[in-house]
Amino acid sequence: MFHANSSGRNPQDSVESFQAFKKSFSYGSRSDLNFKFWAGLPDEEAGQFFQELLWKLGDAADDGAFGRLLDLMYAWQVRGYAGESTWNYDDGPFTPLGKPLKKARLALLTSSGHFVEGDDPQPFGVPNMSQDEAMARIGEFLKQNPTLSVIPATTPNDRLRVRHGGYDIRGAQRDPNVALPLERLREIQQEGLVGELAPDAAARNADGRL
Repeated sequence: MFHANSSGRNPQDSVESFQAFKKSFSYGSRSDLNFKFWAGLPDEEAGQFFQELLWKLGDAADDGAFGRLLDLMYAWQVRGYAGESTWNYDDGPFTPLGKPLKKARLALLTSSGHFVEGDDPQPFGVPNMSQDEAMARIGEFLKQNPTLSVIPATTPNDRLRVRHGGYDIRGAQRDPNVALPLERLREIQQEGLVGELAPDAAARNADGRL
C-alpha cells in the first residue's frame, strides 16, 4: 500500500493501492509516457519491474552507468505492449501514395497539445490553464469533443506553447520537435525530400479523442 500525506486527516482516507498507483501513470495523476505501459502489467510483473528499476538505479549510483536504466525501460516497454491488439486492423480504406514524396504536399496533424503563443484554446473556458490542472482534469477532457489549434508551419519554437493532460510535457517543452516536428519538416522540405509543406499544421488539444 502507498500512503500520501495524511496530516490532519484519517490515514485511511489517503491510502492508495498498488494497482491504483501503477494505473496513475496512464491518463492519471502521474501521467508519463515512459511508464504508461506499467498500468497494463499484472501486479506481480509491475512489482518485478519496480524492483529491477530500483536495483539498476542503485547499481548506476555506484558506477555511473545510467544507460542500463534506459535498457531496462525499453525492455519492459516492449514486454508491456507486446500483447496489445486493440488498434490492430488487417484491412481498411488504405490509399497508396499516388506520387513520390518529393512531389507531394505534406501536412502535419498531431495530438501533442501545442498552440501558438497568444492563441490559447482555453479548455473549459479557463484562461492560462496550468499543466497541473490539465492533468487533474484528464477524465473531463476525454469526455469532450476534440478541438484543433491551427499552427502556421513557419512558427518558430519560441512562440510555441504546450499543455496536455494525458502526458508529461517536459520533453515537448524542451524540444517541440519531439511531438511537433515543424523544424525537421522544414529542413527536409529545403533538402528536397518532400515537395512542399501545407501552410498550416494542426495540433489536437487534450479535450477529447478523434
